Amino acid sequence: MTTEAAPHTAHRVTADATASAPASSESRTRRAPSRAPRRPGGGDYAATPRQRVKSVLKHTVLIATAIVMIYPLLWMIVSSFRPSDDVFRAPGLWLTQAHPENYANGWNALTSPFATYLLNSTIVVLGAVVGNLVSCSMAAYAFARLNFWGKKWMFAAMLVTIMLPIHVVIVPQYILFSQLGWVNTFAPLIVPKFLATDAFFTFLMVQFIRGIPRELDEAARIDGAGHPRIFLRVILPLMTPALATTTIFTFIWTWSDFFSQLIYLTSPDVFTVPVALRAFVDAQSSTDWGAMFAMSVVSLLPVFIAFLIGQKFLIKGIATTGIK
Repeated sequence: MTTEAAPHTAHRVTADATASAPASSESRTRRAPSRAPRRPGGGDYAATPRQRVKSVLKHTVLIATAIVMIYPLLWMIVSSFRPSDDVFRAPGLWLTQAHPENYANGWNALTSPFATYLLNSTIVVLGAVVGNLVSCSMAAYAFARLNFWGKKWMFAAMLVTIMLPIHVVIVPQYILFSQLGWVNTFAPLIVPKFLATDAFFTFLMVQFIRGIPRELDEAARIDGAGHPRIFLRVILPLMTPALATTTIFTFIWTWSDFFSQLIYLTSPDVFTVPVALRAFVDAQSSTDWGAMFAMSVVSLLPVFIAFLIGQKFLIKGIATTGIK
């Protein structure tokens, strides 16, 4: 009797296990949470309605802001092809008839061809760029690596000058440059750049040099290098992003500087582009607005080209110097 009951018992246990296996599998399937398909880089394919609304609103605001910011530039470009009488009559961007002769008229509208003013601005910009690169990098190395008496106080005084508007110092500067006989020359616009007067760029380079490991200086010092060699062979090659940022900002700010150039440059032969554009506006007779806007477009081309060439270094330089 015992031997006959064993097969029945085993068969019953096997049947129960077989019957319970699908049930347990189904229960696990029911308990497993359903997941939406995911992208290879992470994130679900389907966004919720709330996320879609937020995305649409965000892009709408960004596009509207971009249109507001770029509208004056587009209006200036369109106005450069309009006759002077229609510039302010039709403030929109619709151009009924193009007048490309505005560019030819504007090129020769003043006492000298507009190429003369472009050349003058180029001379001033190149001098300012070279001056800032040389003087600000050397001053930054001194503040970042050297130890001397009054270092902290001098650095603080330098930072204070950033907050001084140019109108505060323009009168004593003009008196000084007038006594030196530099008025109506490019010297007041170039020579101060070789004295590290742009504290912003000095501060920018100081922050960058402080991020360079001092172990590199110590290794060069073990090889017998002094401060001049360390600066030229070790620090300066690593400062490419900061130097590029200084170059681009100096180029843009000097090229578009109107106030200083208006104060020091009085002869049409030494006018730069901003001062020459001001000469198009004649208070005693009619102003050729179309020609002025045409030359304004021409004057913006070097700035756009410089920014497009150096934007990679500009972003890298700002990101690596701690400026937010």
